[in-house]
Amino acid sequence: MINIDQETTVREIKPKSRRIMGGGGPHDDDVKEDVKWPPWLRPLLQTSFFVHCKLHADAHKSECNMYCLDCMSGALCSLCLAYHKDHRTIQIRRSSYHDVIRVSEIQKYVDITGIQTYIINSARIVFLNERPQPRPGKGVTNTCQVCERSLLDSFSFCSLGCKIAGTSKNFTRKKKMCNETDGSDAESLNGVSNWSTKSKLQSFRPSTPPPTAVNYRTAKRRKGVPHRAPMGGLIMEY
Repeated sequence: MINIDQETTVREIKPKSRRIMGGGGPHDDDVKEDVKWPPWLRPLLQTSFFVHCKLHADAHKSECNMYCLDCMSGALCSLCLAYHKDHRTIQIRRSSYHDVIRVSEIQKYVDITGIQTYIINSARIVFLNERPQPRPGKGVTNTCQVCERSLLDSFSFCSLGCKIAGTSKNFTRKKKMCNETDGSDAESLNGVSNWSTKSKLQSFRPSTPPPTAVNYRTAKRRKGVPHRAPMGGLIMEY
């Protein structure tokens, strides 16, 4: 069972500012976003975990659930860590087919303020990417600013991926454009904004393995009329 916990405000650890030669170019916003977030964060969200390691396929524990923040070389298994000594590594865990990470590990490097946290196996975690939700529940008063998943009132995002998309300048600019236009224009711009946001999330969200498929005909098939056993009506005389 997943229990919702309150967030802990932490100070964001930002990398050293880099001086950009020829500032003021057309990609200035993208450069600012790269400075805001660590360079390994987007590759981390794009990585598919819990696959078998190609280098140690014959090993007993070859499941890739580790990631090196210094090398950014994809998912690693426990045996691969021997080649990443003295590197910053984190462990990815799984909850209901979704990748999660413990707050105690990720808050050392990224500001998770505004992201809803959960308690799983006595450890507080956050989700890496958005989790689709068909429709909000009844009485929901607060949702994720990006994917509209139901949240507690004190949170703004449901995952790290949603916070990256929701705090980008392009996302903020499109929301202001929607508010300043009339109804028809706002509806059109809102569609463009939603499509752009979903595309951005899809670009760094790995595919989640679907649950086991159930045969539709088998699930809908009704029981037939019961038949009496062939020898059930015979009386044996001795």
